[in-house]
Amino acid sequence: MRQSLPVVFILVTLMLDAIGYGLIMPVMPDLIREVTGEDLSHAALWGGLLTGGFAVMQFLFGPVIGNLSDRYGRKLVLLLSLGMLAADYLVLALAGSIWLIFLARLVNGVTSATYGTASAYIADISTPQQKAQRFGLIGAAFGAGFILGPAVGGMLGEFGTRAPFLAAAAVAALNLVFGAFVMRESLKPENRRPFDWRRANPFGAFKNIGRLPGLGRFLTVYFAFEFAFTVYPVIWAYFSTARFGWSAGQVGLSLAYYGLGMVLVQGVLMRGAIRWLGRGGAMALGAAAALVSFSFLTVVESGVLALVLIPISSLSGLINPALRAEMSDRVEASQQGELQGALASLHALGMIVAPFVYTQVFAAFTGAGAIIELPGMVFALPALLSLIALILLRPQTERSPA
Repeated sequence: MRQSLPVVFILVTLMLDAIGYGLIMPVMPDLIREVTGEDLSHAALWGGLLTGGFAVMQFLFGPVIGNLSDRYGRKLVLLLSLGMLAADYLVLALAGSIWLIFLARLVNGVTSATYGTASAYIADISTPQQKAQRFGLIGAAFGAGFILGPAVGGMLGEFGTRAPFLAAAAVAALNLVFGAFVMRESLKPENRRPFDWRRANPFGAFKNIGRLPGLGRFLTVYFAFEFAFTVYPVIWAYFSTARFGWSAGQVGLSLAYYGLGMVLVQGVLMRGAIRWLGRGGAMALGAAAALVSFSFLTVVESGVLALVLIPISSLSGLINPALRAEMSDRVEASQQGELQGALASLHALGMIVAPFVYTQVFAAFTGAGAIIELPGMVFALPALLSLIALILLRPQTERSPA
């Protein structure tokens, strides 16, 4: 039990982190309108700037945070991140200016080390056989929190616009105290290395990590899927409304259904998939499931069939944990933070670029000026990326020396 306590702490941390993030989602538009006096359409523009600014900071500083955790240890970086997160939510709860809100989101983008540092922590304390399953549990914990957060946030929003932000600050602060007493450092002193600015930037991190044997291929697959699956939070509400005429409630339930599927796949099925198929087989199954679901969504006309496709799409949840485990095994103990920081930057890059691409494609195939009325065409690009990833995941044969 004592050996599993650090894993439990990490899972609780990520679930509470996701709950805190989800708490503020339902009321953020109202907060922006409150401090700006603008209508909903202008609030949406500000919301896009806030999201984009957060992602840019995460892209730039993900490797910095990862390298700092390789130098000073996971516990210090993770606890500082939780402290900054609590402060960020408190500022949002008290903010009377959109610029203060914008600054708070930029700072939080810089310090959003929770997921990457937690992944490095898990890599430190896990055997190669445990990594994929535990990375799956990380994804499941984060997903469970993300399902619960918006529901609780919506209810708290009934008590005022600021209530969810105060609740999120309290959750982060309690988690900080919990971690300070329970968490033990996972990075041994002999595995620490000096901080190097040449490696602590996105491009330096990609270059340094990517040149390790096999890592370039896996980084490409990772980015392909990060980009592909951004289509759901960006476009699903618009697509399902245009294609099936769903209400906001139906859209929300379908996303919760998808999230629940991902939680079950990563939290329950992951262990069996690794045992039966191995990491390579689990990744290939996930990529094939993504290819099938995205391909059918391109042309689907029935909302019922779209719901049938969601469990198939959920199987793609096998990819990320197995892929992270595979990459983690290929780097030294002193580079785990650097690797996770690079992955955080790739995730942020997808969040920066993908929304622009998907919204433009969706607009080109819907409405009065559409090339052809086909809302599902937006899923053609994720289908293509899934096919490319599936090809890259084919077993590589080693050439024997002549």
